[in-house]
Amino acid sequence: MRTAGRNDGVSGDGLVAARLAALLEAFRPGDEVLGVSELARRTGLAKTTVHRLVGHLTETGLLERETGAVRLGLRLFEIGQLASPRRGLVEAARPYLADLREATRNTVHLAILEGTEVVYLDVLRGPDAPTLPSRIGGRFPAHATGVGKAILAFSPESVVNQVIDAGLPRMSARTITAPGLLRRQLTRVREDGIALEREESGVGVVCAASPLLDAGGVAVAAVSISGWANRMRTERVAPAVRTVALALTRTLSGDRR
Repeated sequence: MRTAGRNDGVSGDGLVAARLAALLEAFRPGDEVLGVSELARRTGLAKTTVHRLVGHLTETGLLERETGAVRLGLRLFEIGQLASPRRGLVEAARPYLADLREATRNTVHLAILEGTEVVYLDVLRGPDAPTLPSRIGGRFPAHATGVGKAILAFSPESVVNQVIDAGLPRMSARTITAPGLLRRQLTRVREDGIALEREESGVGVVCAASPLLDAGGVAVAAVSISGWANRMRTERVAPAVRTVALALTRTLSGDRR
């Protein structure tokens, strides 16, 4: 969570921008509305400053007023849709993801790597799948996810080093936290084209993922299927995930053969 209560050497327009960003980022999944006091607590800003900045944000439509509180505005959603450089990827992938969900009845993800985390661009929840913390726009440590490992396996060594150097936090009892073990898994993923995740992101959840590659063989995204460990056999769904990833890669490259 970004806090903007201190100057930290930033002044003028930069400080104002940081404070506005902190207010917008104070909203978390599940937050419908937030009051000024809660926004001040989460951002570290004074209530008077929050009042003033909220006024600017509501004037532009980025926030909308509710009785005694504010919510994220529709204008923010509209800008986000226009700004997304991967909107075309989501639109192209959606039919493939829908077919994959229909065939397996499990949850299907489309994700990219940003820094050391994956960002979920699309999530289609399956009726037979567990309730997962993943959501569109949500993030998760790359090393603890199938999509993350699928992307890392086909990324430059510098990208893998960045993830390892940042630390490999434990998300569950089975999360891979040893750099050597992670590297060995990534080597296997490069050989198979499939990344498996066995309760590494959470108890009882397994996943099979495969990367979408650019013309140079570098991963630009990954697709996955996630389900219950005692219901979904990853080795059975892995071929379907791989097929979808290859077909979508050809579609994105313009190769229809």
